[in-house]
Amino acid sequence: MAARDPHIPVLLQPLLAAVAPVRGLWLDGTLGAGGYTRGLLEAGADCVIGIDRDPLALQMADDWAAPYGDRVRLVEGTFSALDTLAGEPLDGVVLDLGVSSMQLDQAERGFSFMKDGPLDMRMSQSGDSAADLVNSAEETTLADILYHYGEERASRRIARAIVAARTAEPITTTARLAEIVAKCLPRPKPGQSHPATRSFQAIRIAVNTEFTELAEGLAAAERALKPGGLLAVVTFHSLEDRIVKRFLQLASGHEANANRYAPAKTDTTARFDLVTRRAVGPDDAELAANPRSRSAKLRVARRTEAPALPLDPADLGVPQIVKKGRR
Repeated sequence: MAARDPHIPVLLQPLLAAVAPVRGLWLDGTLGAGGYTRGLLEAGADCVIGIDRDPLALQMADDWAAPYGDRVRLVEGTFSALDTLAGEPLDGVVLDLGVSSMQLDQAERGFSFMKDGPLDMRMSQSGDSAADLVNSAEETTLADILYHYGEERASRRIARAIVAARTAEPITTTARLAEIVAKCLPRPKPGQSHPATRSFQAIRIAVNTEFTELAEGLAAAERALKPGGLLAVVTFHSLEDRIVKRFLQLASGHEANANRYAPAKTDTTARFDLVTRRAVGPDDAELAANPRSRSAKLRVARRTEAPALPLDPADLGVPQIVKKGRR
């Protein structure tokens, strides 16, 4: 599969091992190039509903989905509404978060600074682009986005430089934004990532409201899964993983008491049982075959019979950023 796919499904084998035996109706909330969907089908799923907000992913599915017939159902949409889009109870949900390799590798999509392209970053190819955000948001909003979504310590300095640069000329390409950011930071040492990495991550997350989507997607999976149904989530950076870990801690009743002097928390009925007690990462063989898997983490949990509860994204630590335009 890896040899012919533009996107190698990360942690596929550990995921399939954790959810075995694979049976019934599954939903792949981030279809991409179809790696997880095909893996689930080959492992024994009766049917997989593949959801993606990127129209390109659904177009690409024409190349591989036909042999599976009605065992694959393709739906355009966001996984925050996966329970509605599925329309029926599910035996399993898989979420592969972040941006896919096929999106990163297409310069015209504007996700990466490795090749110059239009400053876009929209997964759905609709709505406001990264250029719209960078050229219209207030300096304080840009700084908050860079700090909270990218953990960029030089966020204020970079936001100030972006505002100064766009005053002279709108920022419309990935190369120009990367150059502006790089000038604000020390030259990287050998082996370090590009100086613009954190800023590009933060802006992409803001453009696609990824953290809110994640929180709402986890809640939608809780509503959609049958008792005994499995939720598997693959994250690619610490901010995503923190949200998933927090959700599973709360939903499984394993939330730690931060203050030993505080009153003990009241017992809550677990809505999920943890299948993986700790996050699972790639082994040496996968790292050698796919270096992009190095930061990936897998968490798996099993739905109980407890009723689903409403979720406030703030409870999962999702940063609340108010986007303000120029005055």
